[in-house]
Amino acid sequence: MKKDFLSVSDLTKEEILEVIKYGIELKKDKFKDQSLKGKSIGLIFMKQSTRTRLSFEVGVYQMGGQPLYISGSSTQLSRGEDIKDTARVMSRYLDGIVIRTFSHREVEDLAKYGSIPVINALTDYLHPCQVMADMMTIYERFGSLEGKKVAYIGDGNNMANTWLIACGVMGMDISVATPEGYEPNGKAVLEAVNLAKKSGANIEITNDPKKAVKDADVLYTDVWVSMGQEADKDKKELFKGFTINGDLLKLAKDSTIVMHCLPAHKGEEISEDIFEKFSDVIFDEAENRLHIQKALMSFLFKNI
Repeated sequence: MKKDFLSVSDLTKEEILEVIKYGIELKKDKFKDQSLKGKSIGLIFMKQSTRTRLSFEVGVYQMGGQPLYISGSSTQLSRGEDIKDTARVMSRYLDGIVIRTFSHREVEDLAKYGSIPVINALTDYLHPCQVMADMMTIYERFGSLEGKKVAYIGDGNNMANTWLIACGVMGMDISVATPEGYEPNGKAVLEAVNLAKKSGANIEITNDPKKAVKDADVLYTDVWVSMGQEADKDKKELFKGFTINGDLLKLAKDSTIVMHCLPAHKGEEISEDIFEKFSDVIFDEAENRLHIQKALMSFLFKNI
């Protein structure tokens, strides 16, 4: 039976730890896993990308497979072809699909009507591959995810949504601090709260970044204006006080690390000096997209 990865909650805590540990192994030996030999993986990109495209193309190649980059504008999807039909056609040609798009519903329909595994490489609702790489980075730095607290500072976007769900699954504590009116998606918050009842995670939503960073092991941020929101020029004014800088970092633990999923707008969501101070962590985090996605593809695609 095929298994899709549309959300971090599609995997159990044990499966996530298995994938993370295997990603660390693959980081040491990039050609160790050849489970995609003879297989073709479609990479559908309706949104622009740097890290996602590079990491998946290189990852499929290193695993012996054939990556097929498919620009959304070059397919019949751009002319209104039904996603259900696209899913059924692609299932006849490909062994797996990775898709980066706007609507989360499109990804759900692709998985529902296709007969091959689907990986969500980003939607406006969730970005699970990024958070898998983030958790791998935290695991590398601290040796465990157990008992860790993440403070997410900034816009309640797809990254905030995903982090909430991930912490709910893993039993990690999280505090999300956003300006009023920019809180995370209510559906994601509800799912995280329900997951936390089983895992023991503490879930907090606040409008006070100083409160959020208290006792945090990780300070995390993303751009204030996400792709497709460029017209919202006034938004940045509302986010003053939500910059991860030296003053905010002082309120966290001495051992706290700072993370950013990139691209970064230095001087907005993060000060340049703090970005550079934690650049090793941030670029390890970016590199780990490659390794964790290879481990994930091995987990999902090896038996297809």
